Amino acid sequence: MSFGLILLFVLTVAVYFGFAERILDRMRLTDTQAILFLALMILGSFVSISIPAGQAQVSINLGGFAVPLAIAVYLIVKAGTTWERVRSLLAAVGTSAAIWGIASITDFGPEGGQTGFIDSLWLYSLIGGLVAYVLGRSRRAAFVAGTLGIILADLVYLTQVLLRGLPSTVALGGAGVLDATVLAGVIAVGLAELIGESRERIQGGPELGADRPLALRVDEGVADEAESNKFGSDDGGDRS
Repeated sequence: MSFGLILLFVLTVAVYFGFAERILDRMRLTDTQAILFLALMILGSFVSISIPAGQAQVSINLGGFAVPLAIAVYLIVKAGTTWERVRSLLAAVGTSAAIWGIASITDFGPEGGQTGFIDSLWLYSLIGGLVAYVLGRSRRAAFVAGTLGIILADLVYLTQVLLRGLPSTVALGGAGVLDATVLAGVIAVGLAELIGESRERIQGGPELGADRPLALRVDEGVADEAESNKFGSDDGGDRS
């Protein structure tokens, strides 16, 4: 079993027992939605579809390509503002560019290969996750940038192979790319949660707004006037 699948199982268990509820709230995902997406990635990882592409043998892995792409699109559509959608897409492009920059140095494409000190796919995950956080900043944008960045890099590699008419085998979202996609997304969100949360606390608390999940506003001890009135009416207006 690949590292990516193991990580997906671990994430599923964490979500099921409520350990990721806060992060999911910030990404505007419910536990049920998250478990469904994770299950689809796990099951889809065993399904690959071959498509005709000239001299190249091309296959699309559902769990490593189609499902992560669908998740990224879903999160972009659910973004609260146009700017966040644009930032997510720009961050994904920037992440993909960074991965190709590393690929040009190591002489390996997104399909992987062994550098002098680390497997290139692990290197792409680390670089992709870091760049995705720096460019995306929010949990949702960072996740989109991390996963979509790997996917875009894979598509660019396929495009190069097709344009050159090279006899090659390209597995979009194959086992190694699945590992990189999952790990890059986890690293990006982890950095956003760790660094972003620390920054918010240092600055005196998180930014509040109408689009901020109610659960977070209540959890952070700050509710708007309507919520305060609601709570007050529930307990006779005596809140200490």
